[in-house]
Amino acid sequence: MKPPVCVTVTGPAGQIGYAAVFRIAAGAMLGHDQPVHLRLLERDNPTSRSSLKGLMMELADCAFPLLAGMSSTTDPKEAFRDADYALLFGARPRGPGMERADLLQANAAIFREHGKALDAVAKRSVKVLVVGNPCNTNAAIAAKSAPSLSSKCFSALLRLDQNRARAMLAEKTGAPVHQVHQVTVWGNHSPTMFPDLTHARINGMRALDLVEPDWVENDFIPTVARRGSAVLQARGASSAASAAAAAIDHMRDWALGSAGEWVTMGVPSDGSYGIPEGLVFGFPCVCRGGDYEIIQGIGLDDDARMRLDRTKEELLGELEAVRPILER
Repeated sequence: MKPPVCVTVTGPAGQIGYAAVFRIAAGAMLGHDQPVHLRLLERDNPTSRSSLKGLMMELADCAFPLLAGMSSTTDPKEAFRDADYALLFGARPRGPGMERADLLQANAAIFREHGKALDAVAKRSVKVLVVGNPCNTNAAIAAKSAPSLSSKCFSALLRLDQNRARAMLAEKTGAPVHQVHQVTVWGNHSPTMFPDLTHARINGMRALDLVEPDWVENDFIPTVARRGSAVLQARGASSAASAAAAAIDHMRDWALGSAGEWVTMGVPSDGSYGIPEGLVFGFPCVCRGGDYEIIQGIGLDDDARMRLDRTKEELLGELEAVRPILER
């Protein structure tokens, strides 16, 4: 087998982290010939310590052949030391009465600390996926706090939104989901995101030839954009297993390649499509050789441009709200 790689997971005792670590240890993320050493970063409180202890007992009991070792810590520098991959699930959730601005401020400090630790001790080739919300801005904070790492080391999870969009389109048309391609989700992981079917294909046919325009405008776009809220209302908790599955998908394709498929990734803009450089934005990407490229040359009509501008302005506002923390 290959030498083990180090995978750091923050918030492993939370619902998303719990759903993800077993699949990582089983080889779903990096392949069934790649051993992993799990570094688990959790908060230092009695509840978290107890949950983490139980999680590690269960991981041991699974006897995964690819789990070369695991360790836990409350120190970010210890957790991220020599990390090859880092999945940042841990974040402060939105509580009763909290405004989005309050959530931004609370998480800015967490992801600034994580970015500084990654900058100090992680491998220069580390691949970092931010899942904790608001994930685009949290990823931007972490990247800006790690100036010695390439900004391309950081990404945010919009694959969940793409997966939701593909599943909804498959259900609408009666097609198997594996025949649905080139669905894109632009922008922020928030209700301003733009799930785009302009270039989507189903078994080679244009998706827009198979669905009604009214369904796209009044059902598809708002349902995908607000799916997280609907899941929260239905189950009394945020999306967990689906978010974990999307994180595995995202990291697998980034590490091993997407075989030419369009995959939505929240990545620092290089100026493509008029998005300000450095803004972490959902783009259609293709992955190969352990890297990603933003797909260029996609035509955007006036309506699409308006939607991109709206989600861009929201992200710029979020960054402005946390600027005092970044400048400390």
